Parts: sequence; C-alpha cells; structure tokens
Amino acid sequence: MAQKLVKGIAALPALLMLVMGVNWIVDPASAAQGLGMEYLEGQGRSTQVGDMTSFFIGVGVMALLGLWTENRTWLYSATLLMGGAAVFRTLTWAVHDAPFATVSIAIEVVSVALFLAVARQLQHE
Repeated sequence: MAQKLVKGIAALPALLMLVMGVNWIVDPASAAQGLGMEYLEGQGRSTQVGDMTSFFIGVGVMALLGLWTENRTWLYSATLLMGGAAVFRTLTWAVHDAPFATVSIAIEVVSVALFLAVARQLQHE
C-alpha cells in the first residue's frame, strides 16, 4: 500500500513537468514569464522554446514511464535531469550572481527524492 501511495505522489511532479512542457508549446510567452524569463526573439526564441519544451516533456515522460513500467532506469534518468537542474541552479547562484531560486530548487529536490524513493522500492522487490 505504501508503494502505491509513494508512486501516486511521485506522479504529481511528473504530470506537472508534462503540463509545463505543453505550455511551452501552446503559450511560450506565458511559460517564460511563469519561470521569470524574458520571452526571447529570433534564434534565441527557437532555442528557448525547444530546449525548455524538451526538458519538461522529457522529464515528465521518463518519470511516468518509470512509474508505469516499474523500470527504475527511467526514474534514474528523470532524476539525473531534475537533480542536475537543482545543482546547476545552485552553481549559477554561487558563481554567476543569479538570485537563489529557492522554490524551483525545492521542487526539484523533492521530485528527485520521490523518484528515488520509488526506484529504491522497485530495487528491493
């Protein structure tokens, strides 16, 4: 029962990532604003929308695949990207004078913890 609860909770950030990815396609200006970003022009816009959409949909799909198939490799893949975002946000704060993105980092760390908790449960079955 506890495993189903953790899997259900872990599905929430995965679904959030998918929604955010879809928003980057449907309304990229709003998606950028929601993340505190300027909506870029020219080639920068192509990179911004393409990379952000790929990140959010990629993490969401990998996490959901891991939860659905019970294959922890997918969860580890989602964890690598989400954890990397938290690490590199922190590095950007420390090295490049960016504001510390407390809320974003917290969401990423909690998501990583949930994905790893499910992966660990799958490993011990």
